[in-house]
Amino acid sequence: MIVLLRQARAVWRMARLLAHAWGGLWTLHMRFARMGAAQQHQTVQCWAQQVLRIMGIGLVLHGRTHGGPALLVSNHISWLDILVLHAAQYCRFVSKSEIKAWPLVGPLATAAGTLYIERASARDALRVVHHMAECLQAGDVLAVFPEGTTGDGVHVLPFHGNLLQAAIAAQVPAQPVGLRFVDAWGQPSFAPCYVGDDTFVGSVWRTLCASGLVVHVAFGAADAAAGRSRRAWAADLRAQVIALRDGAG
Repeated sequence: MIVLLRQARAVWRMARLLAHAWGGLWTLHMRFARMGAAQQHQTVQCWAQQVLRIMGIGLVLHGRTHGGPALLVSNHISWLDILVLHAAQYCRFVSKSEIKAWPLVGPLATAAGTLYIERASARDALRVVHHMAECLQAGDVLAVFPEGTTGDGVHVLPFHGNLLQAAIAAQVPAQPVGLRFVDAWGQPSFAPCYVGDDTFVGSVWRTLCASGLVVHVAFGAADAAAGRSRRAWAADLRAQVIALRDGAG
């Protein structure tokens, strides 16, 4: 009986989620272009916060956002991470180019200011780094997942330093961010994980079926490169992200 109730609740959440997504597309096509930048940012953040509420996910913030210009550097656990960070602090993400063509998700991601990268192309990575530096110099808050892929929720993979070059070139700080999902008892939850043999549909379903899910977002202090190489800076930021994640919740 409990399982059936959870499944029924998950179906209801999915229906509400789809309606919310279509509502976001309506706003995008009918109103978004007429909004000022600040109102657009607030609209994206509120939309993401509502997604979490619909899915029954609590959001707990630790620390303070640095504000722009800054490069947010976070561990990566789930497809939910982008929504979580949008809900916590409006920012522009660097994401794989395939997302741009995804039905429903692509237009919403583009409207949120996503920068797309062809991950297999070194030339495109250089182009994106230059574009990121320009955005940072203009005062934007950008966000990256330096692991390059989702982890298992236990270990944080080594950080790649390539995209950190944008912050070095723009002479702006990075801000480490630790993400942690916990269940109703405060224990680590792996329901939202999307790694290995996990399918996107399976991860979404597990998340919708979960009860009392909470995501903790811990913001660390702004950290300038201060002459460090990209590799050294990436390693230091990874250590800070791990400490933030482990200390949250």
